[in-house]
Amino acid sequence: MKKLVNEPKAVVRQMLEGFVALAPGQVLLDDETVVIRSDTPADPRQRKVSVISGGGSGHEPAHAGYVGAGMLDAAVAGDVFTSPSTDAVLAAIRAVSGPAGSLLVVKNYTGDRLNFGLAAELARAEGIPVEVVVVADDVALRDTVEPSRRRGIAGTVLVHKVAGAAAAAGLPLSDVLREAQAASAELGTMGVALGPCTVPAAGRPGFTLGDEEIELGLGIHGEQGVRRAQLQSADALVDTLLAAIVEDRRLATGARVALLVNGLGGTPPMELAIVTRRALAVLRERGLRVERAWSGTFLSALEMPGCSLSLLKVDDTLLTRLDAKTSAPAWGGEGRLAPERAPRPVTAAPSVSSAPAAKSPGMEKVHAAALAVASAFEASESRLTELDSAAGDGDLGISLSRGAAAIRALPESAWTNPSRALTSIGEALRRAIGGSSGPFYATALLRAARRLSEGPVDAPAWAEAFVLAVDAVANLGGAKPGDRTMLDALRPAADTFAQALKTGKSPAEAWAACVREAEQGADATARMQPRLGRASYLGSRALGVPDAGAAAVVVWVKALTPFIG
Repeated sequence: MKKLVNEPKAVVRQMLEGFVALAPGQVLLDDETVVIRSDTPADPRQRKVSVISGGGSGHEPAHAGYVGAGMLDAAVAGDVFTSPSTDAVLAAIRAVSGPAGSLLVVKNYTGDRLNFGLAAELARAEGIPVEVVVVADDVALRDTVEPSRRRGIAGTVLVHKVAGAAAAAGLPLSDVLREAQAASAELGTMGVALGPCTVPAAGRPGFTLGDEEIELGLGIHGEQGVRRAQLQSADALVDTLLAAIVEDRRLATGARVALLVNGLGGTPPMELAIVTRRALAVLRERGLRVERAWSGTFLSALEMPGCSLSLLKVDDTLLTRLDAKTSAPAWGGEGRLAPERAPRPVTAAPSVSSAPAAKSPGMEKVHAAALAVASAFEASESRLTELDSAAGDGDLGISLSRGAAAIRALPESAWTNPSRALTSIGEALRRAIGGSSGPFYATALLRAARRLSEGPVDAPAWAEAFVLAVDAVANLGGAKPGDRTMLDALRPAADTFAQALKTGKSPAEAWAACVREAEQGADATARMQPRLGRASYLGSRALGVPDAGAAAVVVWVKALTPFIG
């Protein structure tokens, strides 16, 4: 187990100390793992209705992240995935409650219900009015247990917001309870996990998944879901989750909803944004009005990769509560959506006209050669990705695959003469490939294209264009042979091709020598200390693996072999 912890038994206290140190609006009680608002009136008679929640730790930013004006007055933290003790809950009630009373927001787990429920009874015996709302929003269990026994999961955060806003508005306890219950009754959530998480005290994952397996309908405590399935695309998973929620909640066309896209702890914002995009599209296709939406990590399961989707059917009252201001540090903001916009048309590059033009002789072979390079890039994607991941950022394979698609998409008018073809390919690669490969290849091809526009296009002209293209790459990147870059394959290949032609070799023989030099140059990079690019950050750790950029050069020079001569 690799985690940034000290002692597993100290995790919760030390975590809360770190949270509160950065939250001026919060205070951590000395003797309990309870976080309260720092502006809680000392005189209980001055306190409004307080809203309290909590549960096991490992769900961060829940629950302490929602302590603030307009949300929770206190959060009670238990050990990781373990309900807090009755005494801790009672300490929270005493710390923030007064004659106006308290509402406890409890997720529907046995330990939470028992400990929060007993604390409520003890507080009532002390004269503190206490009510409890139990959240059971997990629609994945709709075919397994009765509704009252479903788990409470990420949608609970929306109940925190509604109840906290109602209390902040000065409503009596009975009305705060009524609004929280109304929100809970209109709430549905379902999650998917791409992998397990590891509880610090256990030291091992709660379950195992194959490379192509996922868990659908899991809870928030590292447990397995209701069923295991094969890995699917993000869009397909979103469709599955939303279909279950919409069906269970009986959301009809025209219904107004709020959407919560929640990461389970190990899901990057990139993937959550992709999920959000699809979720909004599906809901709109179903005729639902998405009034508010949030995306982020709101209630996690340690480092579990995956997400959950929550839908809350709203009316004007609930929407007012969701829109109310809060100082809780983990709340996701206003949740307002950008207006729907029509997609902008993609305009073609002005340099490549679709108008017909006369073709130079041999352009069918040039076109076929370019398509062969595209096929070679696509076939080599996984290998180039593997090489680039070992000493770079891992994007070369997919970048060149995008470049291949751009080459295939060029119009027929791009293939009228060699100079125009190379210019068109260069511009296509510039637009399609990010990172460093796009500018390098575009610059090289544009430089070569200029040379081919200056006179007859024969083998020596192609050779000179190749040398000039390599010069352009060297000038742009500042590299030289021996630096462990694509130049270690490019420079010997171009120089050998040109020299072999000058000594009387046929183009086919000269190109065969060129390919051999490219291969030897690429192989040699495995023994070179990197001096430029991301590999230079690794130093000697990059040794033993050929440079991916040099390996890519070998891919395309070999692909051109059948067309030379």
